[in-house]
Amino acid sequence: MHGLVIKNTGSWYTVKTDDGRIIDSKIKGNFRLKGIRSTNPVAVGDHVEIIPNQEGTALITSINDRKNYIIRKSSNLSKQSHIIAANIDQAFLVVTVNYPETSTTFIDRFLAGAEAYSVPVVLVFNKCDILSSDELRYQKAMRFLYENLKYECVEISCTPDTSKEHSPQQLHNLLKNKITLLSGNSGVGKSTIINALLPDVSLRTSEISDAHNTGTHTTTFSEMLALPEGGYIIDTPGIKGFGTFDIEREELTSYFREIFAYSSNCKFSNCTHTHEPGCAVRRALDEHLIAESRYTSYLSMLDDKEQNKYREAF
Repeated sequence: MHGLVIKNTGSWYTVKTDDGRIIDSKIKGNFRLKGIRSTNPVAVGDHVEIIPNQEGTALITSINDRKNYIIRKSSNLSKQSHIIAANIDQAFLVVTVNYPETSTTFIDRFLAGAEAYSVPVVLVFNKCDILSSDELRYQKAMRFLYENLKYECVEISCTPDTSKEHSPQQLHNLLKNKITLLSGNSGVGKSTIINALLPDVSLRTSEISDAHNTGTHTTTFSEMLALPEGGYIIDTPGIKGFGTFDIEREELTSYFREIFAYSSNCKFSNCTHTHEPGCAVRRALDEHLIAESRYTSYLSMLDDKEQNKYREAF
């Protein structure tokens, strides 16, 4: 029997079969995918084969080839890698300028990881209604930066008196008939956005810590939620850090669009854009054609590889 994994709660997976049945399933034996070392060999969004049993549950016996996936490692030197979701059409990265603050380094790491697996990203700037005038100016500058890099940006708020301009309902056209991963730091409002789009779901939300301006995890597992206009949203636990995985040092340039564009003019084909003479990337940086924040993010990821911070997974 064939089905789609729509929920992962640890050792159990909820599978929606082709004929519409919902069956709780477990992995058969020591199930590992060739070439992928991760804590969860099966992920939400996977198409799997299952064998039902008399208890009303099933065993997952095989997984179909994936068209893509998003994978991460924790940022605390952990050996553990984790597949966030598979077979997605796009990702919405929810960003907040404050309450809590989403760093540009976090955004850039996510974008690079998505570029590596050919996943289009929309940046969704949330909580516009509570920003100060200075914060709104900073958000405008962030939008200018990423829109110049051809990333789509949307500004929303999820309060009852939200203006039409910032209504989360504008996301419906972007979501229609697509499988969309919803991701971001803890506390940026992913559950609130889903509640606004799918009021019948009623996901739990939490307040931001005043002491640390950080969010807490209210979603503890990944789940695919069907959209009335067709398609799915994949709700995921909040990410505090985004340690990249499976990106080789020499490939990293390719995942920063503007750095890759200027790198073709470097004197050396294997230029790391850190110290080499005739580096077109550093020249573009000096001329303010590449943003300092983006170059800093690139260096931080390059440093991950040089220091071997993110060791190979088991």
